[in-house]
Amino acid sequence: MQHGKYRFIVGFLSVPLGLYALFVIWPFIQSIYYSFTDWTGLSPEFSMVGFDNYSRLLDDDIFWKSLQHSVLFALLVPLVTLGLALFFAFMINVGGRRRRGGPAITGVRGSGFYKIVYFFPQVLSIAIVALLFQFAYNPDSGAINSLLRGIGLDSVQPLWLGDPNIALWCVMAVLVWSTVGFFVVLFSAGMASIPAELYEAALLDGANRSTTFFKVTLPLLWDTVQSGWVYMGILALGAESFAVVQIMTTGPGGPDYSTTVMVLYVYQKAFRDGQAAYATTIGVALLVVTLAFAAVVMRLGRRERLEY
Repeated sequence: MQHGKYRFIVGFLSVPLGLYALFVIWPFIQSIYYSFTDWTGLSPEFSMVGFDNYSRLLDDDIFWKSLQHSVLFALLVPLVTLGLALFFAFMINVGGRRRRGGPAITGVRGSGFYKIVYFFPQVLSIAIVALLFQFAYNPDSGAINSLLRGIGLDSVQPLWLGDPNIALWCVMAVLVWSTVGFFVVLFSAGMASIPAELYEAALLDGANRSTTFFKVTLPLLWDTVQSGWVYMGILALGAESFAVVQIMTTGPGGPDYSTTVMVLYVYQKAFRDGQAAYATTIGVALLVVTLAFAAVVMRLGRRERLEY
């Protein structure tokens, strides 16, 4: 079995690793290289400027605003999304009342239907979701303010996306709504694989549902939760946050840069302002933030693996 083992491994890994290096690693290297130039993105000619772009980055107030907003996205969106998904999944799989002659642990009635309902937003494109909520947030004819007027709250008519104090929270709410269903289904699959005997033993020992969740369900799902946290954080730092901010907000990124995130700022500098080198500098900063986020989550979430 040892004969030709290394040739076999190299033969299988060489092509995937080569493609990964070509399409993933090499663009990163190019971005770092261009961040030390004055390339506009439109001309093949450029010159080296050293650390000028990074010095400019440190003095850029809009960059610091976008960094703050991106960090909020990375911290709050995964926290709320995974918290809601865990709650809904637990209720679907373990939260039902015991039925006569049935098992001690059961989900709520119609749990299969609830999974479909929760997962439905995941079927829609994020662009479609952003457009739908853009109409819903319209202060004059949107569904939310129309509902408030319908129940007699005419005095409560927020501008929503037009108010710099709440616009960012409105955008984050859309991102939570569009992604929570995926994790409900993911966590439901994980909970369904946990042996019912563990829950029954906890109930016989006098544990209530809250204790059962924190002492049985969450520890056994911790690896899935940790991976979901990293995945959701990367989405919140990257394409998902860009899509909702680009489509929903005025500017986009407004009002008064109140919803500008780093990935949107990269796009604006590269394609609107013709400052590709400075955009790659912001991209390098975004890379550092993303790697730091993943490292912190993996480090803080490290614990002894439980098996069953």
